[in-house]
Amino acid sequence: MSTLAAAWTGHDTRLVVATLIGIAVIVVLISKARMHAFLSLIIGSVVVGLLGGLPVDKVIKSFSSGVGSTVASVGLLIALGAMLGKLLADSGGAEQIVDTILSRTSSKALPWAMALVAALIGLPMFFEIGLVMLIPVVLLVAKRSGKPLMLVGIPALAGLSVLHGLVPPHPGPLAAAGALNASVGIVLGLGLLVAIPTVIIAGPLFGKVAARWVPEAKAPDHLIPAAGGSEDDRPRPSFTATLVTVLLPVVLMLGKAIADIVADSGNPVRRVLDFVGDPLIALLAAVLLGMFTLGRAAGFTRDRLASTIGDSLGPIAGIILIVAAGGGFKQILVDAGVGNVVTQLAEGANIPALLLGWLVAVLIRLATGSATVATVSAAGLVSGLAATMSPTGAALLVLAIGAGSLFFSHVNDAGFWLVKEYFGLSVGQTIRSWSIMETVISVVAIAIILPLGALLA
Repeated sequence: MSTLAAAWTGHDTRLVVATLIGIAVIVVLISKARMHAFLSLIIGSVVVGLLGGLPVDKVIKSFSSGVGSTVASVGLLIALGAMLGKLLADSGGAEQIVDTILSRTSSKALPWAMALVAALIGLPMFFEIGLVMLIPVVLLVAKRSGKPLMLVGIPALAGLSVLHGLVPPHPGPLAAAGALNASVGIVLGLGLLVAIPTVIIAGPLFGKVAARWVPEAKAPDHLIPAAGGSEDDRPRPSFTATLVTVLLPVVLMLGKAIADIVADSGNPVRRVLDFVGDPLIALLAAVLLGMFTLGRAAGFTRDRLASTIGDSLGPIAGIILIVAAGGGFKQILVDAGVGNVVTQLAEGANIPALLLGWLVAVLIRLATGSATVATVSAAGLVSGLAATMSPTGAALLVLAIGAGSLFFSHVNDAGFWLVKEYFGLSVGQTIRSWSIMETVISVVAIAIILPLGALLA
């Protein structure tokens, strides 16, 4: 600590104060002024840049370059992921996954089946889209089986939430990987490794606890879908075709990550896998395949396919803008030298990088309510730590930040209110179920990530 004090300068103090003020501005604008996170991040970035001593023209250029590089690297992937998710939803492929798994599941295994359904659907879909699509299924399963709503609902929510926070192509992990220059393939592989036990503990196992804590939970009758209907008669893609389409980008990206580890750079097989396993190519391939295996199998005309693809982009425009502004914020922090100061602080205080990334994300999540804002902001703050880390270490830092971004969702989080209304809960019941589940996910995930970091370092 004495070494840190000796190396500390007045400029370092100025940067820390500027960063704290900038983050406070973002938090207040989002939580109190109800300003959109995109605008809040722009204003907070400018505040950090000016108070941190950057010239006015440098602030603008720095922010713009961060936005541009983030849109180029992450925005395209988010758009392709949205297209795949929309194809899955509109074609009936998601329903096919649900029906196939549930038809082969015993009553006792229902919570586990719901977690699996949510995880499979959650791979290509954003949390809010997956939640809105899965809620009718959860409510119908609870009604038909006679099981407590929390017993089947919590596993589904856990499956969606864990995938959202830890596994590409979701916006948070992609943005953090881009900010930390981490391999998306390695993040995906390790993310799945962490996600499986996390979903089990926070889903089916915690679901039993939540069912005891909130036994009176009962969905509003008007939200429970009626059986039958004309939509049930339309053609749907097969379960196998749907599963192959959903898992194609996962397999391609994992193949690239493995090839990068075990094969020489000049190996022709590695070159092919590096190309097809690039996240952009992998997701593009899945979308193109999905147009046939999902769209054509559902009887979509060319016009219907075009409208499905086009309609997928509107709902995620705001997400892309938030992530892009987060990239600008990150670049301001880097160019002002904040990343170096955070690195210096972490080394001087002997805080492990993975734990620091998690803690920073937790604090921003609690303050802003947004997992995506917490992820992109925390990644910018600790980006200096990743510069000296191995590819595996950088990927684990991405996951640590993602885990922290899920900690204790409460009244400033849109997801909190979605769950409350759809499940017909009071605020207290939502906290005892959803909020605690999110905290379990965050704590279990970092408890797995920290030993992995020591083992793989």
